[in-house]
Amino acid sequence: MNRASHQHRLGGAVAVLIALLAVAAALTAGHLVAALTEPLASPYLAVGNTAIDLAPQPVKELAIELFGTADKLALLVGMGIVIAALAAVGGLVSRRTPLPGMTMITGFGLLGMAATVSRSSLDPLALTAPVTAALVGVGAFAWLHRTASVKPQGDEPTSAQSGRDAEREDAEREETTTEGAAGGRRRFLISGVAVALASGAAGTVGQLLSGARRVSRSRQAIGALEPDVAAPPVPVGADFAESGTPTFITRNENFYRIDTALRVPRVPASEWGLRVHGMVDRELNLTFDDLMNRRQLQKPITMVCVSNPVGGSYISTAEFIGVPVRDILAESGVRDGAEQVLSTSVDDFTAGTPIDALTDPNRDALLAVGMNGGPLPTEHGFPVRMVTPGLYGYVSATKWVTDLEITTWDARTYWEKRGWAERAPVKTQSRIDRPKGFEKTPAGRITVAGIAWAPHTGIERVEVRVDQGAWRAAELSAAVNTDTWRMWRIELDLPPGGHNVESRATDRSGYTQTAKRVPTVPDGATGRHSIFFTAE
Repeated sequence: MNRASHQHRLGGAVAVLIALLAVAAALTAGHLVAALTEPLASPYLAVGNTAIDLAPQPVKELAIELFGTADKLALLVGMGIVIAALAAVGGLVSRRTPLPGMTMITGFGLLGMAATVSRSSLDPLALTAPVTAALVGVGAFAWLHRTASVKPQGDEPTSAQSGRDAEREDAEREETTTEGAAGGRRRFLISGVAVALASGAAGTVGQLLSGARRVSRSRQAIGALEPDVAAPPVPVGADFAESGTPTFITRNENFYRIDTALRVPRVPASEWGLRVHGMVDRELNLTFDDLMNRRQLQKPITMVCVSNPVGGSYISTAEFIGVPVRDILAESGVRDGAEQVLSTSVDDFTAGTPIDALTDPNRDALLAVGMNGGPLPTEHGFPVRMVTPGLYGYVSATKWVTDLEITTWDARTYWEKRGWAERAPVKTQSRIDRPKGFEKTPAGRITVAGIAWAPHTGIERVEVRVDQGAWRAAELSAAVNTDTWRMWRIELDLPPGGHNVESRATDRSGYTQTAKRVPTVPDGATGRHSIFFTAE
């Protein structure tokens, strides 16, 4: 009897389970190998990062609008759902033969290889991750399919047998078939559990080896930071938190985060390096210790994301500690004709910062190693990031920075290729934090409070008006420096009913925040923030 006669059509649930287990085995095996070679080559992450790079700008903006800082998590979950759905389809069309499912997993592997190759910074060794994923996935699918599709055997009766013998043979055959079916189910169950356990172990070990623990130990070893030039103490009255504004310094865990990294890069300080090259007299190659041995200063800086809409939350302030970028550029010797510093992250993100902003002695652009007294948090760029006051982050604040190329504006950056502006100074804006939109508050004396910002220019005044009435000056908090936000508040006597409150800021150059609404693309939103609330 040939082998085909011992196989049968799989049930739909079993076929789907086989496909899901095989795909899980592929992804976790690839993740484990990537942890040993190049973490960013993990197939799931490589494909996700490529999807981010290739997504049209409107899609990126929609994702940020819908999910905010959880946009990367939403992408990962969405990818998981799509992969599971495709795996289920692949399993269902493989109920008779494993070939369709094996072809599907091979296709996943090729997609992972293409995504890995597209990451220009990855070593060719990184291809071992998607190749391993494909091989393991195909092998697991074939093995599970074979285990589940073996049909229990029994001897066929012959015409020479007597009726009583035939009945006895039938009974024995039924008993053998039942025992064989139970044994087959046990074999498949054991095989499936083995694949699931192996996948879980591979994923766990891969996650442990991918650098999280090493980076945690690296941060702990650095400990508290003591700058050579400490910032003056934040004065009393720098915020009106009791009136509803944020605190002047944003806690690390509350600091906004928008970046292109699907997986936060994890680079121990001992493995970090910075290359300074291009239009310079002397190329520099710096280690983390080199940076720590240089003059470090501390400065409160407000950072704003260009994706921040009018009244948005993508703005925070921290005390950063780092080496002035101008010191590094002076040592390397910037040549005539240089226009920008093209900074590159370990995950291939690029930003272009004007040379004049980085060399401005009054701006204090930093290669930051610390944030609010300790080393940078991993998600905010550990071990080193750029921070440049007065410019939106996409042109000035590369996290996990590892390369500075001094060049001209001909070099195009990550976001410029996607339609964003070449230069992006932060625009003068204000926001109302209290009352909240559509809030109900007691009528009578009402406190309206918020923030205003014009980094590297400074806020001169903030005005508020109610129901299109006259503008009234608000009280400003104590000024810290021109590179940080400023809080404001005003007391209003309002009767019961609905009210609309609007704010506008004027910076120290004399510019007053425009009422004209424009979207975030290509260089930041404008318009006045207003909220409607009800006094009762």
